[in-house]
Amino acid sequence: MACVSEIVALVDRTGAVVGSAERSVVRRENLLHAATAVLVRDGQGRIYVHRRSPDKDWAPSHHDAAAGGVLTLGEEPEAAAARELAEELGITGAELRPLGVSVYEDDTTRCVEHCFETRWDGVIRHADGEVVWGAWMPLSELAGHLADPDWLFVPDTRALLARLARRGVGDYGALSVAGGSRA
Repeated sequence: MACVSEIVALVDRTGAVVGSAERSVVRRENLLHAATAVLVRDGQGRIYVHRRSPDKDWAPSHHDAAAGGVLTLGEEPEAAAARELAEELGITGAELRPLGVSVYEDDTTRCVEHCFETRWDGVIRHADGEVVWGAWMPLSELAGHLADPDWLFVPDTRALLARLARRGVGDYGALSVAGGSRA
């Protein structure tokens, strides 16, 4: 997992870098920062859903459908997305398809999120301890989980999935029950 001295890129709402801060400061002060999110789909159209470690500094033990994280200062979004895929899921060499950039804000995190999707039918390894469980799910099954208010799910990915569903991107419309008004 990331060390507390990691230097994170601070951005404005357009994604332009305006400064930097240690990761611990970004979390404590809820500073607007750059981040990535990569949705991993297999050849059958299923999405990889995982549960985050209880040791994560944000949304511990929550389920998620995106590998991702903060951009360090000077890091490009696609390189950061590839790094996060390798760190969290052991996926290397996957082609990333951009799904757009969006701003996510709540009382616990604020980020300009660079979103990607990849297709992967290879082995997934929870490589760095940030992920403690994972499984492939059809979108219909994920939609059922997202409709359950007691199912802990990372809020920025919930908003991303809702945005993709509303915009009719690919087959994400199947997640129309996902909610998430901050996308």
